[in-house]
Amino acid sequence: MTTVWTSNNGLAIRDLVPAADRRAWVARGHCPDRDLYSLFAEHVRRHPRRQAVVDPSGALDYRTLDLCVRRIAGRLRDAGLDHRDVVALRLPNGRDAVAAELAVAALGAVALPYPAGPGTRDTLSLLRRSRARGAVLADPADLALRHRLPDLRAVFSFGPRGPGVRSLCAPGPPLRPRPVAPEAPARILVSSGTESEPKMAAYSHNAMAGGRANYLRALKRRPGPMRNLLLVPLASSYGSCGTYVTLAALGGTLILQDSHDPATTWDTIARHRPTHLFAVPTLLRRLADHPARPGEDAGSLHALVSSCTALPETTAAACRDRFHRPLITVYGSTDGVNCHTGATGLGPGTGTGRPDPAVAAIRVLDDQDRELPPGRPGRICARGPMTPLSYVADPGLDAMWRTADGWVRTGDRGCLDDRGRLHLLGRTAEVVDRGGYSISPAQVERELGTHPAVAEVVCVPVPDADLGQRLCACVRQVPGSRPLALADLTSYLEDRRGLERRKLPELLLPVADMPLTATGKICRRTLTSLAADHHAGTGRTCR
Repeated sequence: MTTVWTSNNGLAIRDLVPAADRRAWVARGHCPDRDLYSLFAEHVRRHPRRQAVVDPSGALDYRTLDLCVRRIAGRLRDAGLDHRDVVALRLPNGRDAVAAELAVAALGAVALPYPAGPGTRDTLSLLRRSRARGAVLADPADLALRHRLPDLRAVFSFGPRGPGVRSLCAPGPPLRPRPVAPEAPARILVSSGTESEPKMAAYSHNAMAGGRANYLRALKRRPGPMRNLLLVPLASSYGSCGTYVTLAALGGTLILQDSHDPATTWDTIARHRPTHLFAVPTLLRRLADHPARPGEDAGSLHALVSSCTALPETTAAACRDRFHRPLITVYGSTDGVNCHTGATGLGPGTGTGRPDPAVAAIRVLDDQDRELPPGRPGRICARGPMTPLSYVADPGLDAMWRTADGWVRTGDRGCLDDRGRLHLLGRTAEVVDRGGYSISPAQVERELGTHPAVAEVVCVPVPDADLGQRLCACVRQVPGSRPLALADLTSYLEDRRGLERRKLPELLLPVADMPLTATGKICRRTLTSLAADHHAGTGRTCR
């Protein structure tokens, strides 16, 4: 029987994982069977003076942060919100975003964080479909949308205010939180994915404090609390390892900054001594390429953690040379898949690491959902303690991406080797169709990423009247390297990497910097548009 959670205004969230599996994960110790605020409050009692969050305004210890959290939760409660509500959060990284998310947990409500940035389309889409009754917003343009959101009961802001907007800076009586069901939804993760509207996946308290926390625990290499420097938005799927995991589940310290400037990050590392740095490959490369300064010290770092997209070999090498610290790559997504190289190390043959059943078991299936033996490529599926309940307000996505027994179809192709390590082979839907021949951009990117002069590469399709599509390589070169021509890359792929000639890119688009999305990923859509415009204006080759 499927468990269903229903909000005050009728939003139904189903748990598509069998209840027996959820109970088994608790029995094995993979999930704490407690709600997130209760876990956070335990850390407040155990180490009230430990730094909880560090941002450009300074540091807050656990006791001070908890008082802020309970006062914000009291303001939410006084506005008529409760544990059967969804509360949207669109705030820049910092203490306000951390306190607001924990306040939603203290209330027992469901948090819907999504990245701050220009535009109101996502706000309207997410709040309408989630039927959010509360929202904490920072952008005045978002604050003006209240009249277009009939379910929205209360709007709050830490800064700008307008008609009907309540301040979260005003003092008020703190809430006395009560425990909520650990399998109830706690957070909705948002991903643009390839859909026309952002996808929303609902995670329970146990999934956040269990599976997702277990993934972070496995990255620890030394005893003591983690001090995690996040260079990604807290509201992103990757950034979900921040507030509810680093703080509530693990009792560590969360270090945030309001800039992606490499010099600022190096200053943050020296001043606040993080143990782990979480970033996308683009930002890691920028850090590695930034000129070194006398006395530079990254000795506090235990590891660099990369996720969201493949880590090019040249970027990995540059990071090793600059930081002299281990690199861990994470294969993960909003949909509930996770596998990383924390245990296997990053090297030839390790792939994306060995799946951890305390986080998410992984199996590879054929087109008839039959499990394939080691070495046979197929569709990657995942299920485990971090598996989300279901997609929100979109049963069509559940039908497409979830199996009848709760496994998540990731949309990726891969295989498991005879040592249980997972190897990615690309997206099932991301292919370039050149005259009826399918080319995997991921494969070409992986091979081009080994070129010593290539810092970053993304391969995208460009429309072609003759063949339908051609493959364009969008390349950012290593600073100071000799400019590359298309022939340099194709000869390298064919002669040095053994790639078949029919897979070679036919177009080249040099870029000074890769365009990024609000979540820090490389924006393939922008690159596709740039490549198409460039190709249309210059003929068959981009250079």
